[in-house]
Amino acid sequence: MAESKPDEKVLTKEDGLVNGGIQSLSIDLQTTELQTVISDCSFTRELTHEERFQLVRSIGEECITDDELRNLLAKKPNPISYDGFEPSGRMHIAQGVVKVINVNKLIKAGCSMKIWIADWFAQLNNKMGGDLKKIQTTGRYFIEIWKAAGMNLDKVEFVWTSEEINKRSDEYWPLVMDIARRNTLTRIVRCGQIMGRSDHDELSAAQIMYPCMQCADIFFLKADICQLGMDQRKVNVLAREYCDSIKRKNKPIILSHHMLPGLQQGQEKMSKSDPSSSIFMEDEEVEVNLKIKKAFCPPSIVEGNPCLEYIKYIVFPWYGIFEVLRDEKNGGNRTFTSVEELFAEYSSGKVHPGDLKPALAKSLNKILQPVRDHFKKNSEARNLLKTVKAYRVTK
Repeated sequence: MAESKPDEKVLTKEDGLVNGGIQSLSIDLQTTELQTVISDCSFTRELTHEERFQLVRSIGEECITDDELRNLLAKKPNPISYDGFEPSGRMHIAQGVVKVINVNKLIKAGCSMKIWIADWFAQLNNKMGGDLKKIQTTGRYFIEIWKAAGMNLDKVEFVWTSEEINKRSDEYWPLVMDIARRNTLTRIVRCGQIMGRSDHDELSAAQIMYPCMQCADIFFLKADICQLGMDQRKVNVLAREYCDSIKRKNKPIILSHHMLPGLQQGQEKMSKSDPSSSIFMEDEEVEVNLKIKKAFCPPSIVEGNPCLEYIKYIVFPWYGIFEVLRDEKNGGNRTFTSVEELFAEYSSGKVHPGDLKPALAKSLNKILQPVRDHFKKNSEARNLLKTVKAYRVTK
């Protein structure tokens, strides 16, 4: 589908991530060299092989395997990466901003991106009450958000499950059947986590089909890299096991990104059914401020602190810095250039939750403002949002 492209401009730290540019990275693999590549290099300079590897690898909390990823990038200038999503209600900030960050890194590293709009999967999983029309409307709303949030669409293809499978059904269904016959029911049930289900949930017959189909998607889309969340790891491993069973040498590389927690204590994952646990992409400024104000953020505690996770996985990758504004009597303004520096001062008590939360809210609101503007100014987007907000989200 044709998309209009915003005018390109030189980025500053104030601009953050726009049109596929990434100011800086803050990751577990963080190195001085990697920061230099992203912060200082011209966007027109071709990256070295090592720079491409570090950029792609920075996305993953886990990569299976690093050696295979290095080899792929060395041999294939434009690997195909894929991610899929069920259109199921409003989009929270992890689905929106984190996906934009990750996709733009992949594009910068030379990858092509296929985003699998899994409308049939959402129906199988009884999302939106299994109403396919509502699911597809929600899918269009998702695309509008990514456009407004700054996803680099030059090498992104949105592929609708229902359309693509119907066009190439002679390829797809034999593949699904072969995967199904090579696996036990017990093995498939263990993949229930990918649907937001546990091993102990009673699954419908439709939900038994789901993992076999998602495994088939990887080969159907000719994906070199499976770039999904850690919650999708089990089915991606199933795809690699399938390669063993059919004696296929080139296995899909699993690049699993970190899952952001909910904003309240003990919430390992954001929940759309609990608005207090997540920030939605079109939340108004006052809503963001209130949610962050009420968020769990224990003084001097880094582990399990959702506010610090938002800063690590959203603010630093987007801006490269984190700014705390406060009175001189409270220590004055402070600009952090690394996650480690911020975490150390927070742990020591030099940065208080009362300092951290307003700064976090301000950073998030700045990122979300173009999305708000788009849904207010664009009548089609505005109507999509109004429609999706009226839907009842089903688990």
